[in-house]
Amino acid sequence: MRATDPTLSAARVEPVAKAEDGRVREVFVPPLAPAVVRGSLADIPFTNALEAPEEPVLSRKTRRDGSDPSGWREVTAREFADEVQAMARGLLAHGLRPGDRIALMARTCYEWTLTDFAAWTAGLVTVPVYPTSSAAQARYILQDAAVRACFVEDVEQARMLSAERGNLPRLRHLWQFDTGAVGHVVDAGREIPDALVNARRANVGPDALATLIYTSGTTGRPKGCALTHGNFFAEVDNAIELLHPVFASLSDEPAATLLFLPLSHVFGRMVAIGCLRARVRLGHAPSIRTADLLADLAGFRPTFLLGIPYVLEKVYNTARATAERMGRAASFDRGARIAQRYGEAVEAREHGLGPGPGRGLRTARGLYDLLVYRRIRAALGGRCRHVICGGSPLGHRLAAFYEGAGIHVYEGYGLTETTAAATITPPQRPRLGTVGWPLPGTAVRIADDGEVLLRGGQVFDGYWEARQARAAPAVDDGGWLPTGDLGSLDRDGYLSITGRKKDLIITSGGKNLAPAPVEDWLRAHPLISQCLVIGDNRPYITALVTLEPDGLAHWLRMRKKGELTPEQAAVDEDLLRNLQQAVDEANAQVSRAESIRRFAVLPDDFTEERGHLTPSMKLRRAAILRDFAAEIDDLYPGA
Repeated sequence: MRATDPTLSAARVEPVAKAEDGRVREVFVPPLAPAVVRGSLADIPFTNALEAPEEPVLSRKTRRDGSDPSGWREVTAREFADEVQAMARGLLAHGLRPGDRIALMARTCYEWTLTDFAAWTAGLVTVPVYPTSSAAQARYILQDAAVRACFVEDVEQARMLSAERGNLPRLRHLWQFDTGAVGHVVDAGREIPDALVNARRANVGPDALATLIYTSGTTGRPKGCALTHGNFFAEVDNAIELLHPVFASLSDEPAATLLFLPLSHVFGRMVAIGCLRARVRLGHAPSIRTADLLADLAGFRPTFLLGIPYVLEKVYNTARATAERMGRAASFDRGARIAQRYGEAVEAREHGLGPGPGRGLRTARGLYDLLVYRRIRAALGGRCRHVICGGSPLGHRLAAFYEGAGIHVYEGYGLTETTAAATITPPQRPRLGTVGWPLPGTAVRIADDGEVLLRGGQVFDGYWEARQARAAPAVDDGGWLPTGDLGSLDRDGYLSITGRKKDLIITSGGKNLAPAPVEDWLRAHPLISQCLVIGDNRPYITALVTLEPDGLAHWLRMRKKGELTPEQAAVDEDLLRNLQQAVDEANAQVSRAESIRRFAVLPDDFTEERGHLTPSMKLRRAAILRDFAAEIDDLYPGA
């Protein structure tokens, strides 16, 4: 299925707002795509093969040789459908029954997407497990979901789960991708008739369970989000129609994207499904190490990417550090200011608030396009003109910069429970610093206490435990899902996220504040990796800061300081002065009561392995407050 309207679908989107007491409290955007009433995600490869059998829909990594100089081999719609069918036959041959759960524990790879669609074709339910999960985390998910079969990537994961087999009595099959698991499964199904597979696929409808995605959770045990085929259709079909310039490519370059975010996260999964639904060529990049990812981007040359703010911050900070090494820091900074002004002028024009960039600004942008912006685009593969960004706010400054640099950023907001995006920036109508309008077919409401509520076809109807009658439904009688996030709607229906409800800080003076805006501002600084703002029941606001290794290494080189241990860096006076400047800039964005009075630099970063980050890079606040209680107390002398 492709977005067929040659005009920008965003032009057909108009939010319907409801105001109470002079404030916009609810916004609804009508759907752009009809609801799917029959069939399932499993039909997508076969529909593609029927409608456009020779069209490339995926690319697989190859060895770089003369026949594949880019390092990628195209996979046509017909080839992919044949592979899906063959693997589905093998899953049936291994005795897997309709509704059985099958787990995948691997980095982002071609085999991941192939197994996803093969499992759905066989009538199964897929259960992602983060490849970085511990044995205890993986065991809990496999036990809770009653998983019958599991694919892992490598021998370490296979050994880890093999050691747990005694605790997993329902697990009958454990297959390893890098030792030929796909071929093994396919070989087992050679005698299974296609008619049996086709019958399985025909019996799966939109209301059937497609996947259980376990939320990482910042506290407590993860919960299995039960997402249906219909949830994904409501999400991807409306996103494809809305983001017409992204999925249909309005240039001569066919749309293509390189997926490097984990498929175990709903964001990456949604885009993979959406690409196959729209027949946009999809590649997989398993490594996010800077050198590996840059090489993959250069070879694949995507027209759009999906990412999290950290990636865009990293690209910006790396480019700035390169310019500084070349003695061109001042030129880069001038170019950045020009790009920000240009992006802001474009935004004003789109909303009828200004004439757009003037002649002088356009001329300056053209100059710095050669000096600065093309290097930014080159780092993303050279052809990238669109980025779908989610996970946390990007911030007005960077959003304006990328717009001015020729890369349109569509910020979105959503949860696993909403099958990824519930809101997104509409093309040609950006409002920098917001997460856009509701996705078509979705409603957003702000509760009396500021909590964001969501309703729409992509919103799930409950957790796995609720389906097993072990818990109450997640949505209320009106279909509203409470998100736990705090936000506001402006008069035009754009949503801004201001923080987490449970993270709301109340100082001993009674001041309420959300820490996210200041944390996000500081995290964008090249020297800072993570920031945790503190102040609950305290007289003023403080922060714990960790250092970004690449940014620190560059800072040391430029100042010829030589090597510093993490402990030495944390107390270096020059470094602390630089960080104080960053804190002062962040404080200028908020009120005095919300400003950071003192901060401490920790010698070690927050990591998932230490229990301070979730797999999706969110802070586990309770764990950090517990483990660094002494450092926090030192920030409040005499308290």
